Amino acid sequence: MMKTAIVLGATGLIGKHVIAQLIQCDDIEKIIAITRRPIDFGNKKVVSAQVCFDQLTDYSDVFKGDLLFSCLGTTKKQAGSISMQRTVDFDYQLQAAQIAARNKVPHYFLVSSSGANAQSRNPYLKMKGQLEDEISKLGFAKICIVQPSLLLGKRDHFRLAETLGAYILPIVCKIPGLHKFRPIFGEQVAIKMVKISQSQTYGKKTFKLDELF
Repeated sequence: MMKTAIVLGATGLIGKHVIAQLIQCDDIEKIIAITRRPIDFGNKKVVSAQVCFDQLTDYSDVFKGDLLFSCLGTTKKQAGSISMQRTVDFDYQLQAAQIAARNKVPHYFLVSSSGANAQSRNPYLKMKGQLEDEISKLGFAKICIVQPSLLLGKRDHFRLAETLGAYILPIVCKIPGLHKFRPIFGEQVAIKMVKISQSQTYGKKTFKLDELF
């Protein structure tokens, strides 16, 4: 059966690679790329759905399909504050998931973070853990959560901390006990997510860093 995939965060580091992988899947007939502005992805399978993220409920029809890949995310610096970062990383993603669940989308895939924990003292890891907990309460037949560490790859904007980490972490992570924190390319995460989506398993599954390589 031919399927429709929805990609939230379609222009981001992981999202754009998810779309590239989905284009190659024979059973994917349509890819709805949810974006802030119209974008031509250069493939007839991909439809750009422009939305206002502050009014997602007005766009519930675009969240109809068979799979939802939630790859949305920002940094505190980009957002301007931790509360604004939470709006993007938590509020928008949860609302999109809730709409998709109401529309009976069966399969949901979330890009979270290594160390995500709702009880964490770190605001970023806390919001990621809280999002995972809230997603788990929704009625998806299949929930897959991936927890990458520092993401590597070409971005549309420069991130100093991640650029430095890309050079330093591979060396530091050779120290015993720190291997689980090694960086990973966004494309590797996307390949794994799409591969998971091709399986027929159901229920909730969390994929930690080692399982993504």
